[in-house]
Amino acid sequence: MTSKDRQRELERARYERVQARMAQQQAAASKRNKITAIVAAVAVVGIGVSVAVLTSSGGDDKKSPAASSTPSTSAPTTAPTDASTPSASPSSSAQQTGYQKTGKASKDVGVPTFDAAAAAKPYSATIHFSSGDLTFDALTTKAPYTTFSFEYLAKKGYFDNTKCHRLTTQGIYVLQCGDPDGTGAGGPGYQFQDENLTGATYPAGTIAMANAGPGTNGSQFFIVYKDTQLGPNYTPWGKITGGMDVITKIAAGGEDDANNPGDGHPKLPADIKSVTIK
Repeated sequence: MTSKDRQRELERARYERVQARMAQQQAAASKRNKITAIVAAVAVVGIGVSVAVLTSSGGDDKKSPAASSTPSTSAPTTAPTDASTPSASPSSSAQQTGYQKTGKASKDVGVPTFDAAAAAKPYSATIHFSSGDLTFDALTTKAPYTTFSFEYLAKKGYFDNTKCHRLTTQGIYVLQCGDPDGTGAGGPGYQFQDENLTGATYPAGTIAMANAGPGTNGSQFFIVYKDTQLGPNYTPWGKITGGMDVITKIAAGGEDDANNPGDGHPKLPADIKSVTIK
């Protein structure tokens, strides 16, 4: 094994450790939310009523996303993680199809109503960065819910005047965007299932969804600017057709995390002015 291969193995191992730790933190936060809800209900209306409320709501983890109790810097320490939504177990996410309300929207533009016929129509999009334009084709037939959601959010101006909050330059090579808060903890107020994962790979030019576990896609996505090895856990839904130099220039500028070199906020401006759909 070459030193380069060894470095990649170490980076992947580090990613898996941090991802596991993040899942544990989100589970703990979800448990705290449940306990807080129960205590509050008991104080106001008594034990009998609180039991009824808990039964009808199912504990409702989604009212307060796990990321709300996590520092905003948590997002840049894992790859590629969308900390805006609580993790869902594979069994529960498999039972959900479509857009499920969860948490508080960073920019409230409502929740889309899926239209299969409209979702099947191909489209191309242009992300207008402050430093230039990036164009891509949406994989509408392979990831219809994902591409339909992106088109909906783009047309609502959700991505306008937002910052790409995370750049990785070691181990994996992605620029992560799609959070209006610019922290990695923001989302649209809904989540949906994974798609197009069978045999998924992440070569340069791929656009895929960041997530906090199975079935937790929201608005955050990442742009792969150099061939990257990841497990098939992130919905690939776009293929870049032009403007890759815009992203590689941002990547060449490096990131700002001195404590975790290779994974932080981009030093060069990575601002999305708007997104247009064709």
